[in-house]
Amino acid sequence: MNQYLDIILRSLAVYAFMLVAIRLTGKKELSQLNTTDVVLILLISNAVQNAMVGNNTSLLGGLVAAAVLFALNYALKKLMFKNKKLRDFISQHPEILIHNGKFNFDKLSKLDITNEELEEAMREHGIEKYKDVKLAILEVDGNISIISGDEHLKQTQFKRKRKHKSLGDLN
Repeated sequence: MNQYLDIILRSLAVYAFMLVAIRLTGKKELSQLNTTDVVLILLISNAVQNAMVGNNTSLLGGLVAAAVLFALNYALKKLMFKNKKLRDFISQHPEILIHNGKFNFDKLSKLDITNEELEEAMREHGIEKYKDVKLAILEVDGNISIISGDEHLKQTQFKRKRKHKSLGDLN
């Protein structure tokens, strides 16, 4: 087989694997990487490099692999824009955390969102009590958006920090 066709097929396989792995692990906050996430990405990139280029360590081999990854990413974004089923499979969806002052404990637990994170997001929005929250949503980019019933309060987004604490008491 042509060595560059081999690189193209290997790069395609690695790209597909990484998409599925990220989707299956439920990663939501790719825009908010912490130290361990950066280390993981660096190690994964090193681990899959040889899987993509094989024995070809030439400049052209590396450029072919990179070009394939860029092309795949571009094509996937175009396909996702046109195909709702594919978009739903690959993309995450916003999650409702609080609705009319009532917690969605199942979602909070599943997403490992602590009461401290919710309280911080509420303070960012000038809200003191959970009962004043009309809607709190974990956005696909990891932000917590909060809407109150008070038109005078600023409606902004809270940039969620990485989760590391237990859910704790949400009362």
